[in-house]
Amino acid sequence: MKIMDIRTNDTVVVLSGRDKGKEGKVIKVNPKEGKVIVEGVNMAKRHTKPRKQGDPGGIIKKETPIYACKVMRVCPKCHKPTRAAHGFTKDGEKVRVCKKCGAEI
Repeated sequence: MKIMDIRTNDTVVVLSGRDKGKEGKVIKVNPKEGKVIVEGVNMAKRHTKPRKQGDPGGIIKKETPIYACKVMRVCPKCHKPTRAAHGFTKDGEKVRVCKKCGAEI
């Protein structure tokens, strides 16, 4: 299992590949493979048949996993891509901190 600082619902920016520069929200994290699924990034077309009545059929666009090393978290306060630092609150709880502005992530 790999240690990943990116978690579900984090806003990230893509660093390389065909979707370079795109921002999106992390939908799912897979630490065993070191991959994440980001909303609106790395889209693939999938041909599907409707299984139940009311299900859509045809060509559907779907997000596919991307390596976590190709994305970087965006600080919610300063809106810049940043690495995670770790700090402690007054209660002694461990939290993620922005390296650039020092805000809690």
